[in-house]
Amino acid sequence: MNERLERLASLHGVEPGYHDVFGKWHATPEACHRALLEAMGVDASGDLDATLEEEERAGWARMLPPVIVSRARQLRAGVRIQVPEPSLGRSLAWRVAEESGDYREERFDAFTLARHDEYRRGDLHVIAFALPLPTDLPEGYHRLAILEGGAVVDECPLIIAPERCHVPVEIANGARVWGAAAQLYGLRSERNAGIGDFTDLANCAALWGERGAALLGTNPLHATNPRDPANASPYSPSSRLFLNTLYIDVEAVEEFRELAAADARFATRWREECARLREAELVEYPRVAAAKKAMFEALYARFAAKHLAAGTRRAREFAHFRESRGPSLKRHALHEALSEFHALPWQSWPEEHRDPQGEGVRRFAAEHEGRVGLHEYLQWVADRQLAAAQAACREAGMGIGLYADLAVSIGNDGSEAWANQRLYALGVGVGAPPDEFNIQGQDWGLPPLVPRRLRESAYAPFIATLRANMARAGALRIDHVMGLARLYWVPRGMSPAAGAYVRYPLEDMLGIVALESQRHGCLVIGEDLGTVDDDFRGRMA
Repeated sequence: MNERLERLASLHGVEPGYHDVFGKWHATPEACHRALLEAMGVDASGDLDATLEEEERAGWARMLPPVIVSRARQLRAGVRIQVPEPSLGRSLAWRVAEESGDYREERFDAFTLARHDEYRRGDLHVIAFALPLPTDLPEGYHRLAILEGGAVVDECPLIIAPERCHVPVEIANGARVWGAAAQLYGLRSERNAGIGDFTDLANCAALWGERGAALLGTNPLHATNPRDPANASPYSPSSRLFLNTLYIDVEAVEEFRELAAADARFATRWREECARLREAELVEYPRVAAAKKAMFEALYARFAAKHLAAGTRRAREFAHFRESRGPSLKRHALHEALSEFHALPWQSWPEEHRDPQGEGVRRFAAEHEGRVGLHEYLQWVADRQLAAAQAACREAGMGIGLYADLAVSIGNDGSEAWANQRLYALGVGVGAPPDEFNIQGQDWGLPPLVPRRLRESAYAPFIATLRANMARAGALRIDHVMGLARLYWVPRGMSPAAGAYVRYPLEDMLGIVALESQRHGCLVIGEDLGTVDDDFRGRMA
């Protein structure tokens, strides 16, 4: 193995090998190292000594890291700052801009701080210190700045996390609770369209709540790709930030009632179509999708004509939803509209539509405002109906309510991959090494987040994913929770046996999970099947 290549790979989290379930050591092949680095956007084909020196120098060039995640008690020991030699004798101060809008600021003398290590190469001499901060900083998302001579020279997000996740009072007091699990698509009723919907979920909650259940578990409710309804796996979603609109109960939408009031046959025709769809033994995804798509278009046309045009209260509620979900909703809706337009995966679109920030996409959005609006509207309707299902759980006496399921990653061809191409290693599939259940190993074909880029983003996509999935749930199951510590990456075109584990910043991610869990009052369950060591299970507990 090329020692320099292994050092470079290690800097980006790639592990040198792993012990399989039988205790045998498997070294990471050199070809795998190179393929994984390439997927992360790291050039490993040139002068590795120069690349390593550049990486090291870049790491020392900033006073602060891209983000700091800490528990309040740890602040006494200090956060790492890297002070260039010319700054050591100057007037230095730290400033924390709290999430609430309050500020704290204090001068410090670097020479009085505990010293970590130092870097001296060429014209760059930097010393790393531990900077203590107040331990009474509140939990939340703040910003830390370093000032030199009164001017900000560097800053980063400072995330103060609680010690652990939310635990409902009854469980904390030792009670055991129980509930039912339902694959929502498989629920049948006398009124649905051949696939379970959010009203079925609410009715199911009432049924189990009467029997003393504390929770109702579901499959992942993430958005799937409308281009290919038959490819319906909830564990390979288009986006984990948004919902599968096939779960919308058409009759529960206000625009349906308005149209039915104007046309006596409107509701009858839909109910007849639903009856035909329910006759199928299995969920006929293409037929269901086609029937619901036609209804969605009719409902949105009504909404646009009656509410958007007149600026009604309902239109204002929709506008508030769009604003609250921000640019991510617009990008998801744009992808859905483009996916319909091209009927191809986004990698096969014309170049002008492959860049979500490009001028071509902006022109498309302006020219197809109605189609983009339709998909934003559907997410609003889905979110309201899911909220109603969670409310039904609570009304039925459930202490926890909906128990949501978070898939380990996303599909390569979905809206989230298209909108965040730099954050994901799109030439890699997450999987599992060979074990006693599958001696060939597994490649699930789902792209992983690149650890360094995730950290450089201050964990923004991870935070957004947790918020989206905790917002309408009392508990969240994290699929393959070991992914908070490491994921098994398989380069495209290679055998799963030739993959490697890639490390993630476990303590940072645990802290963020705990913070969002506490804020949403959401219990967290980690799915830990597979090759998981005892130390990791202890840390999860």
